[in-house]
Amino acid sequence: MSDSQCTVYELKCPECKKGFGNVPLSACPDCLAPLEVQYDLESVRGRFTKESVAAGPANIWRYKELLPIPEGCQPDLPVGFTPLVKAERLGKRIGAKNLYVKNDAVCFPTLSFKDRVVAVALANAQHFGFDVVGCSSTGNLANSVAAQSARLGIRACILVPADLEPAKILNTLVYGAKLVRIDGNYDHVNRLCTLIADEYRWGFVNVNLRPYYAEGSKTVGYEIAEQLGWKLPDNVVCPMAGGSLIRKIRKAFNELIALGLVEDKPVKFFGAQATGCSPISHSVKNGWDEIEPQRPNTIARSLAIGNPADGPAASKMIQSTGGWAEDVSDEEVVDGMQLLAECEGIFTETAGGVTTSVTEKLYQQGRIKPEELTVSVITGNGLKTTDALVGRFVQEAAVKPRLAEFDAYLRASDASLIGAPQDAELVGGVK
Repeated sequence: MSDSQCTVYELKCPECKKGFGNVPLSACPDCLAPLEVQYDLESVRGRFTKESVAAGPANIWRYKELLPIPEGCQPDLPVGFTPLVKAERLGKRIGAKNLYVKNDAVCFPTLSFKDRVVAVALANAQHFGFDVVGCSSTGNLANSVAAQSARLGIRACILVPADLEPAKILNTLVYGAKLVRIDGNYDHVNRLCTLIADEYRWGFVNVNLRPYYAEGSKTVGYEIAEQLGWKLPDNVVCPMAGGSLIRKIRKAFNELIALGLVEDKPVKFFGAQATGCSPISHSVKNGWDEIEPQRPNTIARSLAIGNPADGPAASKMIQSTGGWAEDVSDEEVVDGMQLLAECEGIFTETAGGVTTSVTEKLYQQGRIKPEELTVSVITGNGLKTTDALVGRFVQEAAVKPRLAEFDAYLRASDASLIGAPQDAELVGGVK
């Protein structure tokens, strides 16, 4: 980005307020706080309007004016703008009257919200001249970096914990990326990537490119507001791994308020974690601003970050909105996956099982009122974590292809499926 454009956005330290222009840097060298992209909203006020957004493409680039996209970059990958589904059947099951599901389980190209953040990160990786890009990942990010770097012709080296789900490993290797399994958990992998980025001068999307990468998450918030008719919900329930997504949705809402595109109103934010890795939830429940690191032990591996970089800020933000954070057991995670699938036809990964079960628990606790407009954020597809369902469903013996055999089977297994006797008037009016 040229110096003249630094007036539109630049990296700033939220603690000491020092500015850094636009460089591949994730933390303030002086106070070590994670850097944030800060915008001059007045400079885009006339260009970012409801009309300009509606005239844009049906993907995240319709919000390009509020994303850190370098001058001259013309991204065209159709990422995002996923459905916001009115979840009436799920609502009836859990006691909600005005519940929506933001469904990033169908996000293009790799079926998770990570496609959003990677698209923004790689635009900057190209601008900064990185020949090799990479990431530390619990799965979804690995898939997205591999796919999008392949499309852009950039070499990729991706590091993951050795116990990652097999489907996510295959979904990374198929794109031709170099994948390195590390004997350790995500926090070990992430620390190693920090060292590698400095040694090899690679562009790691969630290390030295992290401030730009994280801004892609704002598009979830922009889409929610636009899909609700340019208004904000009362509540947002969001899964938490590193803690960035939930904060960036709020940042998106605040930017829309500042630009006058939505009416200002209080929105409560609720974080969702698995009990086996719940450092942010633990912090919120104790009223802390700091994080006590945990050793991950959960099937929800995409959320298994024991020492989340944005954890302290996420905990503080959640509490400041009057929200809450909750966690659920691994059994409840799988229950949540099945509940969302049975009610809304949405097959989510384990992280979505976390969000769905936490949403149910929040209604049960009375923290969310039935009539409030609530959005539950689903971030990934269940096809990536089918191993979590092993043993949950048993295949029955095959039935011989004869009506008598089928009738006997159905009467023995589920007679409720048998309706009233067939009368003489058949389907299509044929007797």
